[in-house]
Amino acid sequence: MRDHDGLTFSLKEYERRLTELRQRMQERLLDAVIISDPENLAYLTGHQTTGYSFFQALLVPIDREPVSITRHLETSNIEYRTWVEDARYYSDTGDAIQMLYDVIREMGLIGKNVGHERNSYFFPAYQQDRLHTMFSNGNLQDCFGIVEEGRICKSDDEIEVMKKAAKATEAGMKAAYEAVAEGATENEIAAAACSAMFSAGGEYPAVLPYVTSGPRTMIGHATWEGRTVQANEHVFLEMAGCYRRYHTAMMRTVVLGELSHSMYKAQERMKTALIEVEHLIRPGVTVSDVDKLVRNIISDNDVGAQLVTRAGYSIGIAFAPSWDEGYMLSLKQGSQEVLKPGMTIHIIPWMYGVDGDKTCGISDTIRVTEKGCESFFDLDRDFVVKPN
Repeated sequence: MRDHDGLTFSLKEYERRLTELRQRMQERLLDAVIISDPENLAYLTGHQTTGYSFFQALLVPIDREPVSITRHLETSNIEYRTWVEDARYYSDTGDAIQMLYDVIREMGLIGKNVGHERNSYFFPAYQQDRLHTMFSNGNLQDCFGIVEEGRICKSDDEIEVMKKAAKATEAGMKAAYEAVAEGATENEIAAAACSAMFSAGGEYPAVLPYVTSGPRTMIGHATWEGRTVQANEHVFLEMAGCYRRYHTAMMRTVVLGELSHSMYKAQERMKTALIEVEHLIRPGVTVSDVDKLVRNIISDNDVGAQLVTRAGYSIGIAFAPSWDEGYMLSLKQGSQEVLKPGMTIHIIPWMYGVDGDKTCGISDTIRVTEKGCESFFDLDRDFVVKPN
């Protein structure tokens, strides 16, 4: 392992992650694992690139140094960002899977138990099929979750990085507040948010801010499309600042003109949900209990709104197309997973369909502590009300 100034974390931190991964490999009787998920590669080595649609992998044997296999263009990323010493590169006309198999054979792993991530977005089925065909004399098996077991609870070092991401999130949200006005376009609001996030030290997020106004707030996962904000409308804002691929997210709402009775009730429901759930969260509580509390509070309204999604999800390392780690942990009904210290969660008690035509949100990113939880943010939760 190489130590140098380009690493996001100390070499000791990366050594801990690799050691714990190998302990889980021993428990699963695996001689090696092939890690290809971009987030898992970033967690284990610090590697990051926007070119992750090309095949990339880290082959981790139980008793030898890992080997990286990636596109030749990524040479500088491996050298500058990671501790990896043994890196193999294929050209744009080369055969990445053949190279991976050659390294497996070189390491004496033919006939051994080798795990790979079947769920990885960027290790498609046709490539996995080729590897299975080549690996006819061994046991190639799914090791889904073997890295995520380490990622789900963040270390103190990771929490510090997420605090830097949170500063970018807050800066972007404050700038969006200032930009919202009658006659402003959604594009102008989004531009202000992005400029502020990046100026505050934020890096490119896995998803750019969600900015919708008036009736467009009813479109799920929509973002700016040039619409001009009108008098007496509201603007829904959701964004996540990013630092070294770690994210923290929040929702907020801006209202032009007067705050209607319905919107005030919606605001208070969401604030109550956040307060109550943050009183509840502590190690040992199930995610189903958290979801039930949030869902009951949001559902108990007389303004026609619903909570149409899960109540929250794990958040941390992310690349596009999503900033969440929800496949690792989601706050949803029926799940008996238990909260643990170090988990970081975006709590989303948003309200879809207030008065039938408005969606609004207030959310928070928290970390589970030894005795409860703490927010990453200081920003006030009330709707920002601006006179026309």
